[in-house]
Amino acid sequence: MKTARDIMTLDVVTVKKDQPISDLSKLFIENHFNGVPVLDDAGKVIGVVTQGDLIEQNKNLHIPTVIALFDAVLFLDSEKKFEDDVKKLTGSKIEDIYHKNPITVSPDTDLNEITTLMAEKDVHTLPVLDGDKLVGIIGKRDIIRALC
Repeated sequence: MKTARDIMTLDVVTVKKDQPISDLSKLFIENHFNGVPVLDDAGKVIGVVTQGDLIEQNKNLHIPTVIALFDAVLFLDSEKKFEDDVKKLTGSKIEDIYHKNPITVSPDTDLNEITTLMAEKDVHTLPVLDGDKLVGIIGKRDIIRALC
């Protein structure tokens, strides 16, 4: 059975959370990536940012329904989600839109587990970590190539 080690891309392009979103757009267009890992200053993977995150940044903002009761304002929708959406829509840096605490796999994770994980969790970019060290990345193209 093939493992992440057999199918991963070794030359991983990464971004830092303080980079401008415009850098990310250029990276996706020029390299045909779906997503890239986000690293902290120590080089540790802290998230993943995808083309979907860029698209989501441009969606219409859903204004939550509120009820005024006496002197209180009650949100019927999640106030936190609304705050997060506003931050994404107005963000100018990668840190405003990336997914924190990404789903990752180890080099020994087998292909069936990887495909199941990607399908069930609806993720298209999986960093491959050996301990805390980024050693590769798996995208949809890697999966398709492995299945052929």
